[in-house]
Amino acid sequence: MSVSAEDRGPVRAGAPASGFGEVRVVVAPAEAAARNLLDLLAAGAPAEQLAGQPARSRAGGAGGAEAAWIEETTEVALSVRRVLDQYRRREAELVALFDTASDLAGLRDLDAVLRAIVRRARTLLGTDIAYLTLNDPVAHDTFMRVTDGSVSAAFQQLRLGMGEGLGGLVAQTARPYASTDYRTDRRFRHTGAIDDGVAEEGLGGILGVPLRVGQEIIGVLFAADRGPREFTPDAIALLGSLADHAAVAIDSARLMEETRSTLSRLEAANATAHAHSEALHRASDAHDRLTKLVLRGAGIDDVAAEIAALLGGGVAVHDTDGSELARSGTGPVTPSAESLAASQTDGRAVRADSVWTCAVLAGTEALGSIVLTGRDDLTEADRRLFERAALVTALLLLMRRSVAETEDRVRGELLDDLLVDPAASARWDGDSLTLRARRLGVDLARPHSVAVLDCEAALRPRLADETARKARGLGGLAGTRHGHVVLLAPGDRPGALARSLSADLARTLNTPVTVGASGPGHGPEHLAALHTEALRCLTALHSLDRTGEGADIADLGFIGVLLGDRSDVGSYVDRVLGPVLAYDSERGTELVRTLRAYYDHGGSLSRAKDALHVHVNTVVQRLDRVAQLLGPDWNTPSKALETHLALRLHRLTRHPPTAP
Repeated sequence: MSVSAEDRGPVRAGAPASGFGEVRVVVAPAEAAARNLLDLLAAGAPAEQLAGQPARSRAGGAGGAEAAWIEETTEVALSVRRVLDQYRRREAELVALFDTASDLAGLRDLDAVLRAIVRRARTLLGTDIAYLTLNDPVAHDTFMRVTDGSVSAAFQQLRLGMGEGLGGLVAQTARPYASTDYRTDRRFRHTGAIDDGVAEEGLGGILGVPLRVGQEIIGVLFAADRGPREFTPDAIALLGSLADHAAVAIDSARLMEETRSTLSRLEAANATAHAHSEALHRASDAHDRLTKLVLRGAGIDDVAAEIAALLGGGVAVHDTDGSELARSGTGPVTPSAESLAASQTDGRAVRADSVWTCAVLAGTEALGSIVLTGRDDLTEADRRLFERAALVTALLLLMRRSVAETEDRVRGELLDDLLVDPAASARWDGDSLTLRARRLGVDLARPHSVAVLDCEAALRPRLADETARKARGLGGLAGTRHGHVVLLAPGDRPGALARSLSADLARTLNTPVTVGASGPGHGPEHLAALHTEALRCLTALHSLDRTGEGADIADLGFIGVLLGDRSDVGSYVDRVLGPVLAYDSERGTELVRTLRAYYDHGGSLSRAKDALHVHVNTVVQRLDRVAQLLGPDWNTPSKALETHLALRLHRLTRHPPTAP
């Protein structure tokens, strides 16, 4: 069987011939070229190798229609190569987008998310720089948030108003915009700040796409080159896809950050609530403990010790006049006037020099103060606890005052009965009064003094309260009688008692207090007379312009001798002339006789020396000695009157007149 050349087709050149009529196949240049193009496509050869195929075929002898066919086939192969390249690029972009989504999904910190977005955008698009701006809803503009590849500080701090520049237009319109060379592109509204930043960075081609969350535009993602660049639709779509992923990641990171912030605030609020609850529980427990102490009848000392234990410091409680009522865990300490005044005004504890002071108040009335030492600083809870302790202390002081007022009323009633003149009351019973007094701790068998006190009318109620407090301290009685405050106290020195009361109460009330006193007396039957004498002494002090002083009858000199019911002439003479009398007695001098002659002759030295039959210098020397003994003011009018009267009384007591 033979086969014609036409039936066999082309013969492949170089094929071996068969002795038995084997077919010799010769391949045409067109077929060889097609097979070579397919091999190159399968091997992924570059486009340059594909494009060189027509030249290689012509070199192999192809020509005419065959060469034209080879060129067309090469164009088809190049087109296939471009499609394959596009598919591979798309595949790489999709892989990159999936990787980006995976990377972004693993990020929780917003700053890290933004940096990852910008870095991936620069890598995917192969640009010199990538950056991201976020919208500011308050300022109504968009500001530079993150950059990658930027070298200009001015560019990194740009803010773009809505509609300004390429980025401002993207943020305003929510559409992507690209510029081949922004510096010469007049489609955008240029501003000096934007153009200066772009010029300093050296940018040319810029692409910007919106970051969109739902219908809200939150910012713009950019890719740019430092030279002109034409951004293809594929590049725009790629950056847009990255922006979509980025927007979701930004929103998720923002929500996560807000959630963490909310959780942090909730934890802080929970901690605050827990601390507040603990503080309330502690304060309530402390209040219950202190209140139970008060209700059980505990004293100020017990309450002070409990407060010191609760606050871990030393505590001192003071009365309104600053006197200490109780102290625990600290040495003597006095609240400063400034701190106490500030605490009374604000109702809060005040710190000064590591000492906390809190006024003890009943409404607006000051009952005293409480001082805390050993605590340089107090938490708000401890400060409130200290102030609550002051309230409990106020409760205790009010209860004590109520008891004291009841006791003072009983004591005042007894004092009223004691000051009744026994001769004026048929029902007066000294034994009964003595028994009542003994029940209140007053022993009338001891010597007692009576003081009558007076001050300006508006402060007399306070004077009565303070005098009652003094009476309790002295172990006596106090009350009000005929508009004056009266004090009965044990003691045999009425003058000293009067002066002490006047000075102490004047400081407490900040006003002059006049005190007239009399005594001492034994037994209830003498107290009415002592009261009458003390009242006369008080009247005399006012009459002598000695308001604000304290004195007894003896302190009034000869006036006291005239006013007193129990005038002690000998004591008066000794008080006025005692030093002179003692001097004459010890030395045998005649100072008293010289003084008598001097006064009897009207203070004339010459007539006195004649009466004494001595030289005038002797009289002068004797009077100088008197001045040394009685004081330099011995011859002033008031003292001269006292001295002359004492000389007369001395003469009368030594030589009493005889009956005719």
